[in-house]
Amino acid sequence: MVLMRSVRLAGCVLAVALSAGCQLGGTPIEQRDGYFTWVDEQGQVRYSRIPETESESEGPESEDVAETAGLPPKRALGEPDAASKLEDAGDYTTENYPDGEELARDGFIRPGQRQPYYTWRDADGIVRVSYYKPDTRTERQRNPDMAPLNLTPASVYLPRQESGEAEPVAGHDPDAFAVLGIEREPENVLTTFAGNCCEALSNKEFEHWQEGREFGVRITEDSPVYDFSSGESAFQLVALPSGEFTHGFVTRLRSYAHKGVFVPTLAFLDRDFRPVRLITDLVMDYYPETWRKRGYLEAWVPVFPGQGERWLLVITRSEDLRAQTVYDADHGPVAIPHVPYGELGLTTFEE
Repeated sequence: MVLMRSVRLAGCVLAVALSAGCQLGGTPIEQRDGYFTWVDEQGQVRYSRIPETESESEGPESEDVAETAGLPPKRALGEPDAASKLEDAGDYTTENYPDGEELARDGFIRPGQRQPYYTWRDADGIVRVSYYKPDTRTERQRNPDMAPLNLTPASVYLPRQESGEAEPVAGHDPDAFAVLGIEREPENVLTTFAGNCCEALSNKEFEHWQEGREFGVRITEDSPVYDFSSGESAFQLVALPSGEFTHGFVTRLRSYAHKGVFVPTLAFLDRDFRPVRLITDLVMDYYPETWRKRGYLEAWVPVFPGQGERWLLVITRSEDLRAQTVYDADHGPVAIPHVPYGELGLTTFEE
């Protein structure tokens, strides 16, 4: 009987001890009040006690916790941080004023500050830490498309200025120039082009100019066809931005290769569809196809809505269709035929 009571008493004592242990040490630290969880630079999860007040003096125990967790030592109350140590306590002068450009080149990391990092979780669920250096390049360096523009060489034809020539006298010989070996001035190419173009195109469908991104202009077998002075060609009209909002800008034109490449001729028309500028023989650069981008011809062309240019007419010439584009590849020269259809990309750049 005494033995039975002793066993029961021991069991009760053990149950009370286990219960007390669960209450004291069983609660996970992250669920206790007064602690916050963070991840250090090695990806380890750490727990730090939250001080009761910000003005509470830092004791040796808190410094040991910060050192164990991998945190930088805390500043004493009133001690200046690394950024504040850059200049004297007095007013800024021309000698101690921070250089913004130099700070930007350093990624806005002041002397004494740690390199920024971010934490992430890999496929196995392990928290990783990656340091990074802020991108200190300028906007123009980050975006190569904003590099200084060089206009593409081309043949540009404008309306001929009237010279006010006098009427020939009565009885003049129309063959006098030929007899004397004087060549007559050739007829203006734009005048010839405008002889049968382009009022008849006013009822055709057109594309709207799009700002802020490259937009496509497709010339296909279903596109309208017209017999221009340069030969029969499929064409596409593009409505230019209003001259009230922009006087002029530069457009980047790309003609993408697909079973050949479309070589464009550009005619700029006024609001009444009369040609005011004609661009031919563009000396376009060819960029071969890569694993992520199609091959294309590229040109940089100025556009002047503020000078009455309201429409862009894209065509190709018969003589361009008989030619080809040749570029140097690693294994030797490669010839690309010129085709009557293609896809163009237009982008607005400097205004």
